[in-house]
Amino acid sequence: MPYDVIVVGAGLAGLVTVAELADAGKKVLLLDQEPEASLGGQAWWSFGGLFLVDSPEQRRLGIKDSRELAWQDWLGSAGFDRAYDEDYWGKKWAEAYVDFAAGEKRQWLYDMGVRFFPVVGWAERGGYTAEGHGNSVPRFHIVWGTGPGLVKPFEERVRQAIAEGLVDYRPRHRVNELIKNAGTVTGVRGDVLIASSAARGEASSREVVGDFEFLAQAVVVTSGGIGGNHELIRKNWPSRLGEAPKQMISGVPEHVDGRMLAITEKAGGRIVNRDRMWHYTEGIKNWNPVWSNHGIRILPGPSSLWLDAKGNRFPAPNFPGFDTLGTLEAIMKSGYDYSWFILTQKIIEKEFALSGSEQNPDLTEKSIKKVLARVLPGPTAPVKAFMDKGEDFVIAKTLDELVTGMNKLTGDQLLHVDVVRRQIEARDREIDHKFTKDLQITAMRGARNYLGDKLIRVAPPHKILDPKMGPLIAVRLNIVSRKTLGGLQTDLSGRVLDASGSPVPGLYAAGEVSGFGGGGIHGYRSLEGTFVGGCLFTGRQAGRALVQELNG
Repeated sequence: MPYDVIVVGAGLAGLVTVAELADAGKKVLLLDQEPEASLGGQAWWSFGGLFLVDSPEQRRLGIKDSRELAWQDWLGSAGFDRAYDEDYWGKKWAEAYVDFAAGEKRQWLYDMGVRFFPVVGWAERGGYTAEGHGNSVPRFHIVWGTGPGLVKPFEERVRQAIAEGLVDYRPRHRVNELIKNAGTVTGVRGDVLIASSAARGEASSREVVGDFEFLAQAVVVTSGGIGGNHELIRKNWPSRLGEAPKQMISGVPEHVDGRMLAITEKAGGRIVNRDRMWHYTEGIKNWNPVWSNHGIRILPGPSSLWLDAKGNRFPAPNFPGFDTLGTLEAIMKSGYDYSWFILTQKIIEKEFALSGSEQNPDLTEKSIKKVLARVLPGPTAPVKAFMDKGEDFVIAKTLDELVTGMNKLTGDQLLHVDVVRRQIEARDREIDHKFTKDLQITAMRGARNYLGDKLIRVAPPHKILDPKMGPLIAVRLNIVSRKTLGGLQTDLSGRVLDASGSPVPGLYAAGEVSGFGGGGIHGYRSLEGTFVGGCLFTGRQAGRALVQELNG
């Protein structure tokens, strides 16, 4: 089969790109180093949250949103400060994406059968001024079926195109080089890896059993970021966030290694904003790991008390769910690479969710009965499993016992019960009246003015040391690697640019490898729901632009 386009990477951005090309009758070769079991990439593992603006789900809950408010929030979070260089195209992509999220994004997905959970989540709440970081309103729309439910329509389109002879999908094909001829990218070379029965996310063999070379009119790189490559993360770690963590857990499998970034750079593509990245601060070690050093992120409500490794409360607005990057900076500048939540049984029942499709079987399986069980007493089954089996949890009846267990867990003996008690008692006194100077309590009370939070997300404010709310729970929080915010600089057609700002002929990129658009659509911070959304948007843009280019 003579190919029109080669797509390198079979994650969500790659599937969207291939689907757009195949729908237009183009012949596509889809290559990926992993086995077929990993089709869909990291999006399959995701919670499936999408950033939408002024949606029917928002309006039904009384949320007044607008394109103008969303763009204000995006700019306040991104902090674009390299406007005429590294941020030039990222900002253009950001504005186009907000327009997409406020416009046809939901209907486009709806027409493919994607549906949404009726309660909209409020991620990255900010805590600064109106022009600072954070979402002014809830915008995190959870796909009914989570990540697999979002991958499904694009996988089905691609598999249909395979059946029709338009797409040639070859797993276990690892690209090592982009072929150039007279300055134009014309194909790829690489290794054929031995067949593997590794399940999704599991490490697969790197034994080489052959090689390959394929040619086409264009190549699209959709190979993902560097989240599984801790060495590369530390190499690019920005000094503004303090020292790079000595210990991290991995939110993505080892094969998310960033190889194609360097390979594409060697072919002339420009990488920008290398120092921008997005790692979560609420990581716990998976008691039932799929990949090495497997970490899961807690999606917390706002009520847990957040302490550094020495037991000192972080200053405002470093509250759970408010500012991921700000809290990451505060943790790393504490001199340690872990921190603590202290909470009650009542808080964990209402406020702890876990990120990932496999940690939310009710939503992933589209089970209304199981979803309704969330309102029953007790934590969800996945959270309870971590409480029982996870190494990062300490549960005790008294604060003395809790702090003793926390010190035993780390072996550092950094915590003093009198210091921890003083801070909790001070916080608890603020619960006694309707007034408070504690901004976290103000935030808790304010959150419950939103029906979605009151129903399923935020516990009624109460004293942490109230025995009726116990037992007490402490959770050691690790840094969990996740997203690359910088990447290959691309124009709005997905064309990869060189150091002079000119397109590299024949070379395109989409998804995380392109910083979700332009080499950095998020700037410094994400509003959440924008990672899988960025893969959708950049894959669609690149695919459609290539169709126009190929049609002449």
